Amino acid sequence: MQYRNLGKHGLEVPALCLGTMTFGLQVEEKTSHEILDRAQEMKLSFLDTADAYPLGGTRETIGETEAIIGRWMNSRGNRDNLIIATKCFAPTHKRPNNRGLSRKHIMDSVDASLKRLQTDYVDLYQSHGFDTSTPIEETLRAFEDLTRTGKVRYVGCSNYPAWRLGQALSAAKGLNISGYASVQPRYNLLYREIETELLPLAQAEGLGVLVYNPLAGGFLSGKYKSGQAPVEGTRFTLGTAAERYQARYWHDAQFSAVSTLKEVAESKGLNMVSVAVAWVLRNPAVSSAIIGASRADQLEANLAAFEVHFDEELEQACEALWWSLPRRPIAEGYR
Repeated sequence: MQYRNLGKHGLEVPALCLGTMTFGLQVEEKTSHEILDRAQEMKLSFLDTADAYPLGGTRETIGETEAIIGRWMNSRGNRDNLIIATKCFAPTHKRPNNRGLSRKHIMDSVDASLKRLQTDYVDLYQSHGFDTSTPIEETLRAFEDLTRTGKVRYVGCSNYPAWRLGQALSAAKGLNISGYASVQPRYNLLYREIETELLPLAQAEGLGVLVYNPLAGGFLSGKYKSGQAPVEGTRFTLGTAAERYQARYWHDAQFSAVSTLKEVAESKGLNMVSVAVAWVLRNPAVSSAIIGASRADQLEANLAAFEVHFDEELEQACEALWWSLPRRPIAEGYR
């Protein structure tokens, strides 16, 4: 396992982070624990979760992913060997103040997450989206208080466009507080919008970058074919997340682009999963790539990313993928 600093900060993180958002719905608890055990054997000690997970769930399932991780850590007694990242923002109950980045919601959410995770601190606490109804200063002060009390080691944000992240960084400087140490955006061969402004900003300000969806929800594995219906049990059919994932990737242009790259990769004896993850990790701005698995054995191809060599043909094929796709409007807010 490779380790990288979280931007300019002293925290060292594995270059691969295990995403757990399917634990508790797509992946039941026994298999989740098997995946977590295998990840530890592979030195994949960085776990990413959120209070709103599992992905695609309902109000009744909210928090179950954190609870699964908490029960696993408690049974293994391995909390000190792990870096745990979780998030708040999404609705978690039906009462007032049930969402966003107000001081009240942040404070209530972190306590609930710590209880489910069965730990007294998290290493990285992130805003899962940005809240236009709460002053940035209120949010940042609440996060700063959490680091001072020791409940949180570092704070970060997810799904922030560059303009909103810039506002947050400026506000933190004005308050003379640490502010965000990292940003977590979507990034893969089929989605490179962040290269234009977000990544240069993160590098200039020394933020760590934890990218999610490096396999485009499994689409970049190359196992799907144009004309077929989304496969049951995958993210493309998973509860409330199905529509979002189909809108992102389930298009003829994406199918064609992935098929072309797959031919090049397989001609070199390479697995598409390894190539897609390796391509993300090549970007010097990236601190860690968040990978997922529905079975423990799927982790092997992700780890093999460290062995992928990009010759000129493979590099050009990867580059051509994005530029072959039609440009689509950017959706503000959750990206």
